[in-house]
Amino acid sequence: MKEEEKVSKMARGLIVSCQALEEEPLHSPSIMAKMALAAKIGGAVGIRANTAVDIEAIKAEVDLPVIGIYKKNYGACPVFITPTMREVDEIVATGAEIVAMDGTDRVRPDGTVIADLFPEIRRKYPEQLFMADVATVEEAIAAEKLGFDFVAPTLFGYTDETSGKKIADDDYALLRQIAREVKEARVIAEGNVLTPEIAQHIQEIGVFAIVVGGAITRPQLITERFVDALK
Repeated sequence: MKEEEKVSKMARGLIVSCQALEEEPLHSPSIMAKMALAAKIGGAVGIRANTAVDIEAIKAEVDLPVIGIYKKNYGACPVFITPTMREVDEIVATGAEIVAMDGTDRVRPDGTVIADLFPEIRRKYPEQLFMADVATVEEAIAAEKLGFDFVAPTLFGYTDETSGKKIADDDYALLRQIAREVKEARVIAEGNVLTPEIAQHIQEIGVFAIVVGGAITRPQLITERFVDALK
């Protein structure tokens, strides 16, 4: 599989999340494409991006593998990362090497849970690589059993069960346990990787790759950290 060969080169590398939501100052496909180019020049091995229009702009700018998502809100439903088949279809159509989606056990906007939806997705796209964004060890193990190629604790701290928690709690205990328990799927670290020193420490856990987002690509958040430190 050509995508698999490309993705395998991400091993032990840095994936940069290039995202800006509508309310953020850098919201623009062209800006995200240049952000991805800057990340590539800096040595990134992959890009995580949101929406088809951003992914297409990024793929026109760089040849790095892309983890594609579609953040879509459906009313009060808490599942918003590539939540239904419709969003999966749109991201697959961009040619994203990996499609990431909410892999928690929460009820989705269409009334399904991931255990119902993903087998249908896998039948439809047997050659596509998929990544499960999860919040617990149990969800990571379940995602692996469903056939996800990658798992990441992206949603740790963002579900009712894990609300307010940080991936760094207890010296990355959650990430360490996922890395121990998940054997077939590749584990990607994502969330609160704010410094190169943290990334280096996480790499020692034995994850496949590390995603860094806000610490590189959200200047308003970077500025806030400096301002808060000076107060």
